[in-house]
Amino acid sequence: MKLCSKCVTPETHETISFDGEGVCNVCRQIEYKQERVDWTAKRQEFEKLIDKYRHQGQYDCIVPFSGGKDSTYTLYALVKEFNLKPLVVSFDHGFFRPNVLANTERTMNKLGCDYLKFKANPSVVKKVMVEAMIRKGDFCWHCHTGIFAYPMQIAVKFKIPLVIWGEPSAEYTAYYSYEHAEEVDEKRFNRWVNLGITAEDMVGMLDGTVTMRDLEPFRYPALKELRAIHCCSVCLGSFISWDVKNQVELINKELGWQGDQVEGVGDGYTYEKIECAFQGIRDYCKYIKRGFARVTHLTSIDIRNGRLNRNKAVELVKQFEGKRPASLDIFLKYVGLTEEEFNEIIIKHQISPYQHDFSKTKAGEPLPDMNQWHLVD
Repeated sequence: MKLCSKCVTPETHETISFDGEGVCNVCRQIEYKQERVDWTAKRQEFEKLIDKYRHQGQYDCIVPFSGGKDSTYTLYALVKEFNLKPLVVSFDHGFFRPNVLANTERTMNKLGCDYLKFKANPSVVKKVMVEAMIRKGDFCWHCHTGIFAYPMQIAVKFKIPLVIWGEPSAEYTAYYSYEHAEEVDEKRFNRWVNLGITAEDMVGMLDGTVTMRDLEPFRYPALKELRAIHCCSVCLGSFISWDVKNQVELINKELGWQGDQVEGVGDGYTYEKIECAFQGIRDYCKYIKRGFARVTHLTSIDIRNGRLNRNKAVELVKQFEGKRPASLDIFLKYVGLTEEEFNEIIIKHQISPYQHDFSKTKAGEPLPDMNQWHLVD
């Protein structure tokens, strides 16, 4: 496969393109971010924006929250640096790991925030996981849609017009760029988040035992509902220069936020995607489909920020990516599939020119907390 000549992102990456020098469009837009954006002016723009909403109701804004590095930093910055009073809203996808739950408890105690958490019916979740995997090769439809739709529903119900997310997608894809404002709206939801499947679509795809009432948490609010509250939904990273490693150091120092091991990722990245027990499965699916996974993503970010050379990145990718996660056994029991059925489903979504060979797949090491997940009997 062709790789970017600067980072290690391959041609099977979504939204990828290469210029005449072989550099990918994501690398180019990060160069734009670093060299051409006036972040002082952007921060002033953000301060003017939030001043419109400050003290207009019980809460100044909603902060969608997973307990991971980005949402934790976002919440910290809004409370401590911008002096906002947020309602923290968490969509529980059903697979939060013990360390993330402990991180969240410490964060809420130290920042003193009102916190609302919602968890969807696990029986419904299992059905949509399998359906989304069959149709799109991605079992996380309920997570993608719930995380982005549910806080917007709460904004409508509680009449809180300002919703502030964390990093913009321009950090790692080219659906949007830093040259244009990235609103977290229904267009973005349908373009990038929901895999092209709305909640109404999903009802028709299932077996008739799941109704729209069951899938309401995954429905993006109607435009007229959002307009009625004059909703504004933005990324903090559109107004401040996003720097993951510096932000992780800050929340570790100020909040006691702790990283964790993630399947298929080396020890140098214990801050990334620690929220979900099945993150290793999702990355494995991506590898089967596209021939790369999370280490490619993470090392490419480090290359763009001058923290890693390309040769070392290539070594790390070869060392860690593509292994069969030990948690796959738990996942298969949870969703009721055999490994053969799982492989047959995912391989149908393979992206050319990558060709996956299951016979060469090595086994990954189990995570230390797997015996605490309690996802299956």
